[in-house]
Amino acid sequence: MRLQKYMAKCGIASRRKSEKIILDNRVKVNNKIINELGYKVDINKDTVSVDDKKIFLEEEKVYILLNKPTGYVTTVSDQFNRPTVIDLIEGVNQRIYPVGRLDYDTSGLLILTNDGDLTYKLTHPKHEVNKTYVSKVKGVPTQEEINRFENGLIIDGYKTSKASIKILRKFNNKSLVEIKIHEGRNRQVRKMCKEIGHPVVTLKRVAIGTIELGNLEVGKWRKLTEKEVDYLKKKKTL
Repeated sequence: MRLQKYMAKCGIASRRKSEKIILDNRVKVNNKIINELGYKVDINKDTVSVDDKKIFLEEEKVYILLNKPTGYVTTVSDQFNRPTVIDLIEGVNQRIYPVGRLDYDTSGLLILTNDGDLTYKLTHPKHEVNKTYVSKVKGVPTQEEINRFENGLIIDGYKTSKASIKILRKFNNKSLVEIKIHEGRNRQVRKMCKEIGHPVVTLKRVAIGTIELGNLEVGKWRKLTEKEVDYLKKKKTL
């Protein structure tokens, strides 16, 4: 691999800036200064340093969208030996972890990655990442109950941020609702629905920002597209 490409893959700088660093005699390969732009390194044998600090290839970033089934915990491992979402991901060599959580009995869209910066962005409250759920609840919320839900409820001693709830369908003393929140507190949607007198029967997350679950089968996964990854990285609020 050409030296400047290797440096770029190590996260030192862009290829063009890496070329300048090479020409400035700041790069050594096996303790020998190299200032040739065409120089090639053996990534399995050669030791490369910049300003006398060894550099290493960054782990390839992986971004996965999973349609989580119920009955799986959103952790890398479980002390009670319950199945985890990692059990559903095969053929990925990198060590990935879930971004945020979906309850054991909640299904739907879950992102897994090894990108710590993106994980922070998607889980920190200040970034206001919208999450969309479809839920079957008992009964049919009244307009007054909808207003309470949307303007904030006192749960576990704190007031929830503004949210939205929309009735999609009514049937057999139950209703199907669409809920949007940007917080991610423990079992928050379930607690909010219970607080207005309409406990959750089933709950599924269908979108994070504009990233949608679509028709992905339950238990299956796919890699996020480059466009989707760029969207998640660039948006200040989703």
